[in-house]
Amino acid sequence: MIDLSKNKFFGEIPIEVTDLLELQSLNLSHNSFTGRIPGNIGAMRFLESIDFSRNQLSGEIPQSISKLTFLSVLNFSNNKLSGKIPSSTQLQSFSASSYTGNELCGPPLSNNCTVSVPTSGDQNRGEKEGNEDEVDWFYVSMALGFVVGFWSFIGPLFFSRRWRCMYFQFLSSLQDKLGSVVRKCY
Repeated sequence: MIDLSKNKFFGEIPIEVTDLLELQSLNLSHNSFTGRIPGNIGAMRFLESIDFSRNQLSGEIPQSISKLTFLSVLNFSNNKLSGKIPSSTQLQSFSASSYTGNELCGPPLSNNCTVSVPTSGDQNRGEKEGNEDEVDWFYVSMALGFVVGFWSFIGPLFFSRRWRCMYFQFLSSLQDKLGSVVRKCY
């Protein structure tokens, strides 16, 4: 058991604390820790109690915390944590008070996580709402490329009899070669 609560510690939680693999209780509450919860906290598989309340921790709760299957006490309240609470039977079994005072969402909290991530299409739509007459140059260039490519190949076939004859001779010889390959296969 490590109880370092109410010690006026500040800075980030040292990553080395996660090397204490057989630790059962970790209390860092009522300090001024900042930064994130160590990402590999899930390596501390024997933890039964974590109290990081009343600090200035920020960012998301690491997904690895869902590996802590022995947790019976958890308190992340009154920090600056944000995002979705990782899914695990263990983490959803704690009361909402374990997570209050943060910008968290998802069970056991009543606020659902409905994060709307703008796509590039949404951003383009937002930009164009003010000017609907604006030309979408992507589609113009696609059409222009198709027309130029199509007519640079088909145009000579329409206008030059010699090219048409050469093209159909090529197709005929290709058909003969493919036919002989198929006959050899069977």
